[in-house]
Amino acid sequence: MSTLRDAGGVVNDRLYQLRQQARNAVRREEPTERYPGGDRAPVLLLPGVYETWAYLRPVADRLHELGHPIHTLPDLGYNRGPIAASARRGQAYLERRDLDGVILVGHSKGGIIGKHMMVTDDTSGRIDQLIAVNSPFGGSSLARFAPNATLRAFHPRNELLLALAEELEANARITSVYSRLDPIIPGGSRLEGARNVELSMVGHFRPLGSPQLLTIVEKAVAAPEKAR
Repeated sequence: MSTLRDAGGVVNDRLYQLRQQARNAVRREEPTERYPGGDRAPVLLLPGVYETWAYLRPVADRLHELGHPIHTLPDLGYNRGPIAASARRGQAYLERRDLDGVILVGHSKGGIIGKHMMVTDDTSGRIDQLIAVNSPFGGSSLARFAPNATLRAFHPRNELLLALAEELEANARITSVYSRLDPIIPGGSRLEGARNVELSMVGHFRPLGSPQLLTIVEKAVAAPEKAR
């Protein structure tokens, strides 16, 4: 019975992804128009591969309601570029805007970009913490079957992923949130030394709109010392 429920969860996850793609293709609003200002810690959204910031709209809505300024990286496009190059773009944005005490919120590939920023690019100490949702810190066994280099970059033996995995100190400032079953990352997203939180749901994309995730994110930004 649980196998049938899990299979249904995988189908629902795919349907959620397709609905988001269709919705985001129609709603092309700029985040600066939707999220004007805020007096709490700035938040930088880092979407997954083939995604825009809009996949993280539910999280952004909640955090903006709490008073956090929301920032995005339009230059990433659909986030198909190399992880290191995307991390440099993210850090350049923080420097250009002179943002401090930054909270990174990343989905999937976005979490990897966020950790790269923390351990390599953020030499001026602007980033406070990273909240990663279903991020393949250990890669994905499915990447070996991927049809292009963009997806094959998540092979578990990828040199960049292996190098980031050795950087344990930054993990104390990371909250890794992941589904009970993620069809895109069969090995899961548990990260040594991080604050690991498992969601009681199936899916790679559906958690982004779940009340359970929003509660976890709200707690993480309210008490960052618990993620250290």
